[in-house]
Amino acid sequence: MAAPEVHVRPYWELTFDAAGDPDAGQRDALLRGVREHGVRDLVLLAHGWNNDHGTATRLYDRFFAPFPSLAPGAHLGFAGVLWPSMRFTDERIPDFAPATAAAGPVVPRVALDRETRQALGAVFPGRGPVIDRLAGLLDTQPPDAFEEFGGLVRQLTGVRTDGIAADTVPELSAHSALAMFQRDTRDICREFADALTETAGDVATFTLPGGLAKVWHGAHELLRQATYFAMKRRAGTVGQKGLGPALGRLAAEAPGVRVHLVGHSFGARLVSFALAGLPAQAHNVKSVTLLQGAFSHYSFARRGSLAGRQARVDGPLVGCYSRFDTALGVLYPMASRLAGDDRGAVDLGLRWGALGHDGILEVNGSVRRSLAEVLGGGVPASGCVSVDASQVVRNGPPPSGAHSDICHEELARVVMGAGRIAM
Repeated sequence: MAAPEVHVRPYWELTFDAAGDPDAGQRDALLRGVREHGVRDLVLLAHGWNNDHGTATRLYDRFFAPFPSLAPGAHLGFAGVLWPSMRFTDERIPDFAPATAAAGPVVPRVALDRETRQALGAVFPGRGPVIDRLAGLLDTQPPDAFEEFGGLVRQLTGVRTDGIAADTVPELSAHSALAMFQRDTRDICREFADALTETAGDVATFTLPGGLAKVWHGAHELLRQATYFAMKRRAGTVGQKGLGPALGRLAAEAPGVRVHLVGHSFGARLVSFALAGLPAQAHNVKSVTLLQGAFSHYSFARRGSLAGRQARVDGPLVGCYSRFDTALGVLYPMASRLAGDDRGAVDLGLRWGALGHDGILEVNGSVRRSLAEVLGGGVPASGCVSVDASQVVRNGPPPSGAHSDICHEELARVVMGAGRIAM
């Protein structure tokens, strides 16, 4: 039942493909298992940009570890969502074993290592020759190949010439990706290189070379961000077409089970879109906690792609954010601006920010709290709640900063408080 790397019990996995189709055996095992184990509260976590089963389950093992001791009398169950996404291996995960991220100085690189090339091949099957050519250009850095590089990135990530993404899920970024390539690719790469320098802050070991080599570092970042926009769209599909209906089955077959959705990065977008796919008769989602959500802070606002979906939660929807997350504070808004990703959020004020950088915006009745306030005074019982988690989500090197620094007992306590799970 449980993956060897995850030690909480009972634990199940739910695997979805890029179209949102589930592993039916795993889904049925969960539906059967929660009844057999007498689970009252099911905590379900969706990873963000992780390359493989091992990385995802190490995250789940670390994040779930505090729950049993925090609520020894609760009838808890745990589930991890697995979906096809990826992480560039130069983004180190704080406190993970050296096998996951090498120790030592932060040295920015431009070449694609073997693991990143394998990950690209896994999430974009059939694109091997394109990936090889992209890797070759990053290795050789020819001065006149930026337009070719941009075209290959567009081809890899599936952007059609009309700019409409392959996904049919209504979302703010549905027409966005082509706009990133409508300007001179060299200029775009130069802007990304400047943004990379901004993520370094005071980290002296993170410096870029000058001249053409710096622009090629920006090309590497262009590839990363275009890839992540594809993962962002995929997360919406998996949530709405996969997880949402699965939760509906759970509500029908195990109506006494209270579900608490937790998502990190694009996994936060995945669990949020599950609310859009939740059948109308299902009322089993009792809380949603979004950790460093890599999607628009306007998603639940009036013109957002998830407007009003927080009403599907029979409890609060909590968005944790941190000013130390440079992936979302610097690179995400720049990529969103270059992609034109705010066109669904006009007249809403700030344009290109991510929920994991400054919380949930422009939702009537939403409240803002510090981590200390919700740990000391509790999480509000309903509505949208933005929680500044910078107190603990603060560690990690450039370029992503503290984006993956989420394995803290304090955040587990936020999930427990949001779900009204007795501690």
